[in-house]
Amino acid sequence: MSEEQKRILQDKLWGIANILRGKMTADDYKDYILGFIFYKYLSEKIELFINTELLSEDDFEFADINESMEDYEELLKDLQKDTVEELGYFLKPNELFSYIAKKGNNESEGESNFILDDLETILKNIESSTMGTESQDDYENLFEDLDLTSSKLGKSEKAKNELIAKVLAKLDEIDFKLHDTNADILGDAYEFLIGEFASGAGKKAGEFYTPQEVSTLLAQIVTSKRKPATIYDPTCGSGSLLLRVAKALPKDEHPKFYGQELTRTTYNLARMNMILHGVHYRDFDIKNEDTLEHPEHRGMEFDAIVANPPFSAHWSARELFLSDDRFSHYGKLAPKTKADFAFVQHMISHLAENGTMAVVLPHGVLFRGASEGHIRKYMIEDRNYIDAVIGLPANIFFGTPIPTCILVLKKCRENPNDILFIDASGKDNFDKVKTQNKIRPEDIKNIIDT
Repeated sequence: MSEEQKRILQDKLWGIANILRGKMTADDYKDYILGFIFYKYLSEKIELFINTELLSEDDFEFADINESMEDYEELLKDLQKDTVEELGYFLKPNELFSYIAKKGNNESEGESNFILDDLETILKNIESSTMGTESQDDYENLFEDLDLTSSKLGKSEKAKNELIAKVLAKLDEIDFKLHDTNADILGDAYEFLIGEFASGAGKKAGEFYTPQEVSTLLAQIVTSKRKPATIYDPTCGSGSLLLRVAKALPKDEHPKFYGQELTRTTYNLARMNMILHGVHYRDFDIKNEDTLEHPEHRGMEFDAIVANPPFSAHWSARELFLSDDRFSHYGKLAPKTKADFAFVQHMISHLAENGTMAVVLPHGVLFRGASEGHIRKYMIEDRNYIDAVIGLPANIFFGTPIPTCILVLKKCRENPNDILFIDASGKDNFDKVKTQNKIRPEDIKNIIDT
């Protein structure tokens, strides 16, 4: 797909999002548009799989199957078994996106075009089709943020139905080209939309999105020397950073992804994002919990760890944590009002001996004293973990103008006798775009080369 075709697709999707835009805030319509795109993707994915893999020798396609067929129930049962095993979920032919989109826009007299109840049932059915299977955790409550009863969609049921039908009809016109296995057209478009929503969400954007340039830089840092088989992000947001690391690897590499996310809505988005980028349900494990208080991947080590934790977040810093393996070696805990080093300590505890870790943090971690100074000293003098410190320009994150840095940590350093400091914060190291500063590809290259 050419850059021009990609731009046209992005414009179309953003245009569809704008149908909802006047009705609600960016944070609300994000859930609807991304949820519907995901539903369309699942429908097209299942059609493609069943038609090419399970019905290739039959004289009918999946969408043609209906209740008038003699062996309808038995046929569906067989198809469901194989499809759930491979894709992780199942949809009936009359639950496909295109079927519902056409019904919602049907103007034939005497036929109902009311689809809200159908949609509600279908989204629940997708989730229930995974019950008791390996993929259950990846699909459970996945559509819970897509509230079709919300008054934000319209004052009456009729108005809500018309709006949703209009959105589905516009989406139905777009070919996601899932048959083109060499391109991640839809994945790229999804990332574009998440980025657009982030730019409109202000401070709240930091909860779910790391600017693409920063993600690319982190990804290149952790993949420049080795090809990681396991990638972990303890504050994974929408999963975009994990996926960016995969993009920095050769196409024949298929790493496993691990992540944890506190916010439920963002956790749902991360799972959708993984599936939509073609990551098999067996190849990702994302949990919904507070990483510091309730870590979900205890005892596991990872080849690459990347993160953009919430800057100077609050945490409990309970005395109990002084006996927690993640923090006990340091003798002191990060302060209650600044959890930055608590996240770093957590990440180090999960880093494999030959792994690389890159984390974005506020500048304060470089100079604040008290317990943070103590932790910093221990990391350098006793453990020699810190490999590089990269100073970034101010105002490159949504919702905060503060300058930031990247800490690169390794347990087995190639150059153990010094720490590399890179000041990439000067005016020659970024472009000013509207109100944000942007790191350019050449700036990323300079940092990686250095």
